[in-house]
Amino acid sequence: MRKLSPPRSAIRRSRRKRTAAAVTIKEVARRAGVSVATVSRVVNDSAPVREETRRRIGHAIRRLRYVPHGAAKSLITRKTHTLAVLLPDLYGEFFSELIRGIDLAARKDGYHLLVSGSHGSPAEMEAMLRAIRGRVDGLIALAPDLPARAFDENLPPGFPVVLLNGGGRRGASSSIRVDNYGGARSMVRHLMRLGHRAITFVTGPPSNHDAAERRRGFRDAIRRKPATTAREVPGDFREEAGYRAASRILKARPLSTAVFAANDAMAIGVLCAFRERGIQVPEEIAVVGFDDIPTSRFITPALTTVRVPIAELGNRATARLLHALRGSGGSPGQPEILRTTLVVRTSCGCPRGERPRGPYPSQRGLNTYPEATPTMRHPEF
Repeated sequence: MRKLSPPRSAIRRSRRKRTAAAVTIKEVARRAGVSVATVSRVVNDSAPVREETRRRIGHAIRRLRYVPHGAAKSLITRKTHTLAVLLPDLYGEFFSELIRGIDLAARKDGYHLLVSGSHGSPAEMEAMLRAIRGRVDGLIALAPDLPARAFDENLPPGFPVVLLNGGGRRGASSSIRVDNYGGARSMVRHLMRLGHRAITFVTGPPSNHDAAERRRGFRDAIRRKPATTAREVPGDFREEAGYRAASRILKARPLSTAVFAANDAMAIGVLCAFRERGIQVPEEIAVVGFDDIPTSRFITPALTTVRVPIAELGNRATARLLHALRGSGGSPGQPEILRTTLVVRTSCGCPRGERPRGPYPSQRGLNTYPEATPTMRHPEF
């Protein structure tokens, strides 16, 4: 009885699989006619090798489809060529832009990223710190809710860390912060120059360091103008929070002439709610944000905001971390401040002067609502 043979293509694929899986550094050395140590020096780029020998080894690697064993290589070089990025969340344009900036800078130096989000849980963030030990060469962390001691307790001594916008500082870490306070003050001053004297601020999460600094800048700017009516509505940096805040803003008396959301995502939520209710922006009320995410320039009306150089923040953080990994000198604990820029678009273009004390023109004839939150003039927050 004749035995059927598999197709030749299947045989070739099987051989390729076995070859790729079975090839070792010894076989590469044998094919190239050199020692295993010489192949190792080329693969790890750990010592000079003559160019002709390097080409021969490279040819052997390609022919045999040799792939260095990552774990074994890490044991030899004590490097994983991987950086960890720990963030409070991975949702939204801010975090995607931040990761893009980190990744672009890391790839230039041959590093890959291990990215994870804690979803606002300090316990989850600490668990991640323990999980990355031995798997990465350094860490970039945006952990505004995590105390400084958590890094010391969960990472090896001297482990390279760059903190972004953290409230506390770890002695062995670099720190990069955005000038959230100055950015918020400049936005309030801009609204006041436009004639606004009744401004509502939609806050960020209560325990978030960025949110706290932006609120502090808002409050300090308001205190300098005692005649200004200020109101705060709670938010959490998400679009839904801005959408919900819009209802409270419209119910409050006296009516606000401008809304300053602590980030662009909430400002977009406010704009959406106003549009559904027929409120004209900026003709009846101004809306401004913070961050300058890419979407902010493409919505209607285009959003006036405070520009945070998000991708540059990631790029600079990576540069600092790689600087530490190379063992370069300097003072890694010295914080770096990234300045913000006021970006004026059309959403803040309210006319000067007093605003109507009753419903907005587009709301006249509709039901009015009682005041939802207390009005404060030059309040002591």
